[in-house]
Amino acid sequence: MDAEVVRRTPNGWRVGDGHDDREAPDLISAMVLADLLTSEAGGARPRAQAPGRAPEGASEVERLKHTITQLEHALHSRVIVEQAIGVLSERHTMPPREAFERLRSSARSRGRKVADLAGDVVDSSTSPLTVLPDELTTGQG
Repeated sequence: MDAEVVRRTPNGWRVGDGHDDREAPDLISAMVLADLLTSEAGGARPRAQAPGRAPEGASEVERLKHTITQLEHALHSRVIVEQAIGVLSERHTMPPREAFERLRSSARSRGRKVADLAGDVVDSSTSPLTVLPDELTTGQG
């Protein structure tokens, strides 16, 4: 029985049959390196929906592919939230914890996901036309 391997390619992660002559990282390494993949994406921030559950009856390889997609999405969201915390901290000279609490409170009061509002905050650092909630544009909460 052939082993399934997960390896990094220039276009992202690939689950293969293990017959490639290059050394393939194990699944744990792939998960750890997913953070690097997220940071290398650069450019415009995609507004992708979070992946749902793997289909029932999916093979182990399909479930692993799905898990990698979920991890990449989670890491990307975390990076965006951390960037927004940095923007708010610098903009209002407040500690990161306070910036996060303000971001979270604002998202909850509007029924939005924290990562989506965080994306708007990050966008506002380069686009003056991005409209943010009042509590994120003033130094007062």
